[in-house]
Amino acid sequence: MGAKEGFIQYKRELPESRSPEERINDYKEIYKPFDAKKLNEQSARCMDCGIPFCHQGCPLGNVIPEFNDAVYHNEWEEAFHILRSTNNFPEFTGRICPAPCEASCVLGINKDPVAIELIEKNIAEKAYELGFVKPKLPKGRTGKTVAVIGSGPAGLAAADQLNQAGHEVTVFEKDKKVGGLLRYGIPDFKLEKWVIDRRVEVMEQEGVIFSTETEIGFNIKAENILSNYDAVVLATGAAQPRSLNIKGSDLKGVHFAMDFLGKQNQVIAGEIKENPISAKGKDVIVIGGGDTGSDCIGTSNRHGAKSITQLELLPKPPQQRTILNPWPEWPMTLKTSSSHEEGAERVFSILTKEFVGNKKGEVTGLVLVDLEWKEENGRMLFVEVPGTERTVPCDLAFIAIGYIGPAENGLLEAFKVEKMENSLPKSKNYQSTSKKVFLAGDMRRGQSLVVWAISEGREAAVRVDEFLMGSSSLPRKDEGFYQVEEEVTL
Repeated sequence: MGAKEGFIQYKRELPESRSPEERINDYKEIYKPFDAKKLNEQSARCMDCGIPFCHQGCPLGNVIPEFNDAVYHNEWEEAFHILRSTNNFPEFTGRICPAPCEASCVLGINKDPVAIELIEKNIAEKAYELGFVKPKLPKGRTGKTVAVIGSGPAGLAAADQLNQAGHEVTVFEKDKKVGGLLRYGIPDFKLEKWVIDRRVEVMEQEGVIFSTETEIGFNIKAENILSNYDAVVLATGAAQPRSLNIKGSDLKGVHFAMDFLGKQNQVIAGEIKENPISAKGKDVIVIGGGDTGSDCIGTSNRHGAKSITQLELLPKPPQQRTILNPWPEWPMTLKTSSSHEEGAERVFSILTKEFVGNKKGEVTGLVLVDLEWKEENGRMLFVEVPGTERTVPCDLAFIAIGYIGPAENGLLEAFKVEKMENSLPKSKNYQSTSKKVFLAGDMRRGQSLVVWAISEGREAAVRVDEFLMGSSSLPRKDEGFYQVEEEVTL
């Protein structure tokens, strides 16, 4: 590595964010640009650690020490090619990935890990700035056609790879614009949508065809797709939300998180005039302590909510790793997001028992009770704490407790794909029970991360290419690492 003692000389630094008081007035990215000299120092912190556990931590198998070294030497084009060899969309993951690579960084054993996600984002942005991102046309066309259903990160990654393999790829998207979860799930203050548009434009120039406002079963039939294309990739995500089956769940003002977040993104994009769900002046309760719940907090603050409370069933995590959660496991520690910084009360070890409403059928309160967690036979179980049951004000509630699988809209049935008992489709090596239909992303593996969706799309593309051609030259993962050819020599 370029700076052998960089991890000793420099401390971990991240970009400053705009003040919460300022940023809750808009939906723009919250972080300020990062100083070039500081970025160079951050890349210098990457150690010559011998065994880079960050590779294993990254679902894409990103070649992290090498692109860090290239950044340290200001070799931006090389850094971009190294990163792009394993990651189709570093401009996405550099903004919204929880960075499992950093959790596995060897430096993280006893110091703050390398700021890998920050470096990744800056490599991508520098590549656009310096003109390294150019349409890369396939060397030739195979005459084979592929339909990709769904334009989220998995569908886009599969389409990108299959197009580069020389197949003619058409991406079908039911919404007005391309992006899936990236566009209609993740708030703009985390991922502004021009970032997606910029990449989609490149893919169009490379030959990928996008057919928006096209929904299977409505304006096009699955039978037509199957008869007109040589292979199909289903990548519509895990859009079926997990329900909270308690009394009062059907009251007005109780919503699934994505019904709120998706509409807000449409407002910002100018697709609709206003969000039918407004948090302005309301006592908002968010049920669920994950990223989606956090996004509801940030959006509710921007609406001007009176108060926001986030409820979590599990106990409050520790500030630091415990002896039972050693490196390089994912750290089960307290995560504080930018939305939490903007204002919200967080309550842990709490059970939601009942929604209370008025005569108009509107939610007015929520019955809660504290929990005590105990370990029995190696399992954590909870009991209600006597005397702690109470009703708290609630004008608006968002349920953000995860997703159970693909939307129950008949898509899998239309393509004759069988399902397992857990509602996920059956598959082997990404191929479904319907011979020419393949699966990728959350639709196949269940609710997961954007970086996993991209990995899934890449791997599914390899299997489709093999199905169509008998073999594939697309890069693939081998025991957690991509075997990279041509574009960069490591």
